[in-house]
Amino acid sequence: MSVPSSSRARAIGAASAVAVLLIWSSFIVVARYGARLTLTPFDVAFVRFVFSGLVGLAVLAVLAPRGASPLAGLGWRRVAALAGTAGIGYCSLAYSAFFFAPAAHGAVLMPGSLPLWTALAALVLLRERLTARRMLGLVLIVAGDLLVGGASLVRAFDGDTTWRGDLMFLAAAMCWGTYTVLCRRWQVGAVAATLAIAVGCLASYVPLYALGAAMGWWPSALAAASWTEIGAQALYQGGLAMWVAGVAFTHAVRTFGPVRTTMVTALVPGIAALAAVPLLGEPLGAHALAGLACVTLGLFLGLRAVPAPAPAAALAATR
Repeated sequence: MSVPSSSRARAIGAASAVAVLLIWSSFIVVARYGARLTLTPFDVAFVRFVFSGLVGLAVLAVLAPRGASPLAGLGWRRVAALAGTAGIGYCSLAYSAFFFAPAAHGAVLMPGSLPLWTALAALVLLRERLTARRMLGLVLIVAGDLLVGGASLVRAFDGDTTWRGDLMFLAAAMCWGTYTVLCRRWQVGAVAATLAIAVGCLASYVPLYALGAAMGWWPSALAAASWTEIGAQALYQGGLAMWVAGVAFTHAVRTFGPVRTTMVTALVPGIAALAAVPLLGEPLGAHALAGLACVTLGLFLGLRAVPAPAPAAALAATR
């Protein structure tokens, strides 16, 4: 008995939404675990951009002969802006942050504070007004960030360096929020946005970083790392986190609509923070738990208060 096409489409859409949720949540755990291994944060970014960039070139090679290049009309300035914010900026800051702060902090301060930075960027670049309900959600997000980041600042007086990672998490979320708004302002589609990041970083970050590492301008552990570690980071960061999550999110939006699909972002902080307890042995403190509760509630309130659909391009790449 054949399954009706509508039922099959919904099943694929549901599977896509679950895939996005798992990849976005696991990104935090995988990145934190990677900080315990050999590669430096900038090595991880290099490996991600090499793999995703080569995939991007292959996609362009397939689409270009058909006259359907997604990058046509974007221009190098916009490609540079998207690659600089969601590519080089986000990845360099996020990967570096996990060398200082635990996964629970990343879960609260990155996906948790993303709506805050997106709203502020939209206020400046798009003149977008905030509703009262969305404002309440943002207030709760700020409260959660202060509970987590404030505790780190207090411990800084005793020599603790977690606050450095917390600031980097916030800066990474700010980069992604800016990218989100730029995609909306320029009406960039999901595939075009992901290609811009992949190809832009391959053309800029990859050769510059390779030259600097070869010349000894900055430290690199690529030569000391095993091929297993390098390959795993390439497949996960450049393949799953960049390309698979982007395609899956786009399909979920097509099936369920953008507003319902983006509700999965409210589940990411809790899943990632709780998963880090058994997988990484990082217990949740009282401040982290309270901050997580505030941020999760703020995300639910904020997402339910958004009347216009969030663009697929804005969330296509994650992490």
